[in-house]
Amino acid sequence: MKKRMSITVLVLVAFIAAVGGYKYLTVKALMAQGWTPPPEAVTTVVAKQETWTGSLNAIGSVAAVNGVTVSADLPGIVEEILFDSGRNVSKGDVLVRLDTRQERAQLAAAQAQLELTRLALQRNQGLAQKGIVPQQNYDQAVAEFKSADANVNQIKATIERKTIHAPFSGVLGIRQINLGQYLAGGAPIVSLQAIRPAYVNFAIPQQQLAGMAKGRAIEVVSDALGQSEFGKVNALDSVVDEATRNIRVQAIFDNASGKLRPGMYVEARLPNSGSTEVVMIPSSAVVYAPFGDSVYIVTDMKDEKGKPYRGVRQQFVKLGGARGDQVAVISGVKPGDEVVTSGSFKLRPGAAVIINNSVQPANSSNPRPENS
Repeated sequence: MKKRMSITVLVLVAFIAAVGGYKYLTVKALMAQGWTPPPEAVTTVVAKQETWTGSLNAIGSVAAVNGVTVSADLPGIVEEILFDSGRNVSKGDVLVRLDTRQERAQLAAAQAQLELTRLALQRNQGLAQKGIVPQQNYDQAVAEFKSADANVNQIKATIERKTIHAPFSGVLGIRQINLGQYLAGGAPIVSLQAIRPAYVNFAIPQQQLAGMAKGRAIEVVSDALGQSEFGKVNALDSVVDEATRNIRVQAIFDNASGKLRPGMYVEARLPNSGSTEVVMIPSSAVVYAPFGDSVYIVTDMKDEKGKPYRGVRQQFVKLGGARGDQVAVISGVKPGDEVVTSGSFKLRPGAAVIINNSVQPANSSNPRPENS
């Protein structure tokens, strides 16, 4: 058995050596005849110089000027629901009434007791003035009258607290209660948000703080808006976050359209003064690496025999800001350079290429994906 396995291994090693030797001789013969790898298919774009106005972009979140979840102050059973989900309401509008039959019965008894103490007080006042009863009896009658009056006011306040009003004007959310439902104290009823005007909160690096001031113009964009909304800086936080070294900024917007909704994600844009000339290329053209970012530039080359061909050279670059699918190159690429935009992963310096631009990578400063 061992002898058979040894023979099999020897035959296999001999076969691999024969195949390897044949391939080696074939490649050696091709190289002797001047064989070169076939050119790689790539797409390219001509680098352009553009004027970019400086801007500061930050991710923000929309917040309501006033926003609460209206809740039950006291426990009770829902007797009336006087609002519709999503409706605009004004401050003081009645939203819900809870059952107050027990409190109204208690109020009737307390009012009767108040009337009784009032009569007793009047009698004791007259008798005390004539010296028929001691002053102590009159003082006791005064105390009982005040206690009965306070009890009436307390029950009235309880009845009033079971009528739930809108604390401010705004837009209601979706109601979370039903008729006849028992509500515990603090149970949520409906969300109420004041969205005209609306706030947008975002953070900026402390290095940008010098150019930030109250009243500065600001623009926000979002896929949900359809168009930009314009507002102004309303306030800056008094402290810088020690963990991130960012400072919170709050902007205010009229939000006449009502499209800015609390919790919405938006991109805040603050234009800076001045503009910069940059060379713009698609971000897909950049080969990112720890030792430096680079691009491949198509140029005319010659092989070892002096035969011309279209090849690429690798060029390290220094990058600036980005906008959409585009990135600014500060140094390394000149206007008019033909830069490879796709297929870079297959290339090496000096590699031959074939340019096929029938399908190009995205190259827009303001992209709008179809599924956005």
